[in-house]
Amino acid sequence: MLSTPFPTHFTPLVPLAWALKGAGHEVTVAAQPDVTDAARAAGITAVDIGDRFHGLDVLQRHLPPGVRPLELMGPTPPEKMAGTTKLWETHARYLLGSYLEFAREWRPDLVVSEQLELAGPVVAAVLGVPSVQVRWGVDPLSGPSRASARNFLHGTCVRLGLDGLPDPDLLLDPCPPALRHPTAPPGSPLGHVPYNGVGTVPEWLRVPAPQGVRRVAVCLGNQTLVLNGSGLFRTIIESFEGLTDVQAVVTAAPEYHEGFGRLPDNVRVVEPVPLNLFLRDCDALIHHGGANTTMTGCHFGLPQVVLPQLVDQFASAELLAAAGAARVLGEAAPQNDAALVRAAVTEVLTDDRYRKSARELRDDMAAMPSPAEIVADLERLAAGA
Repeated sequence: MLSTPFPTHFTPLVPLAWALKGAGHEVTVAAQPDVTDAARAAGITAVDIGDRFHGLDVLQRHLPPGVRPLELMGPTPPEKMAGTTKLWETHARYLLGSYLEFAREWRPDLVVSEQLELAGPVVAAVLGVPSVQVRWGVDPLSGPSRASARNFLHGTCVRLGLDGLPDPDLLLDPCPPALRHPTAPPGSPLGHVPYNGVGTVPEWLRVPAPQGVRRVAVCLGNQTLVLNGSGLFRTIIESFEGLTDVQAVVTAAPEYHEGFGRLPDNVRVVEPVPLNLFLRDCDALIHHGGANTTMTGCHFGLPQVVLPQLVDQFASAELLAAAGAARVLGEAAPQNDAALVRAAVTEVLTDDRYRKSARELRDDMAAMPSPAEIVADLERLAAGA
């Protein structure tokens, strides 16, 4: 398995890796330490390829103090979506030699990569084995960026004896039909199994919300905080002031807690907890539109309030809203207004249409084949059947 060097790009592959291991196959993740740390934490064998990537450095460098990327640059428009993936074209060409060196030694029967790891199909084609790519979730990126990637990597592929950048032999897509992006090439369905990292069930989670009180999870990912998102968290926390029949659980790394200021009585701020541990006890989810968070919220059938910050998060938010399962505040100004956030939270909690639509997404996802069921397809693919 190969992945671009963000742990969140890799985590959607984990349930499939577990399914393959459970069927008796050998699985190894070859990636930079940003990803191999996450692989080993999930119990998957890994080999380090290259150095740690530090993927947020470029964004952090250009942000004024206290300013989020959304406040500086605005939402990412569809016509600029392809340009956001050019980094991964360079990344694939830079690491391709190292991937091939390891692959020739290890001799895999199948190469599995996530949607932006362009080296995966190349490695597989050079070795003469099949390749599989797995989407994270809503995918507005692969379609628009494919032509650029074919051009950028053409010479590299030709020097390796290929006609050009190969397509994967199989593309797996965890999205229910309503969340499939119109620019994304068609894929085969893969049921989403929530995996949001490892952790210990905290004491507070063993105590259900009081009778008649609805619990709302707030999870905007560590990346949002690293990119000057503390102010956004303060606004969200403030939005729960006065909602007497609502309890908010806000997940954030401990070093940011002090910066959130005074907490309303109905808000609890906790260290990060894997969402799959506690969303079943929640009534709604507030998040940033990250792919895995979006898919996890849909798996549990939750109405959502989405505050997108970067790149593909806007497409996830728009499709959730179009499916009737979410309210979206897509620009910085409404996100920074506690009254508007409060109104959005209240609406998804009180209007049954959001709950009904969210459960329809959940049911559509539940009908898709699980990773365990997909293993047989991968076995046939690897065997050349």
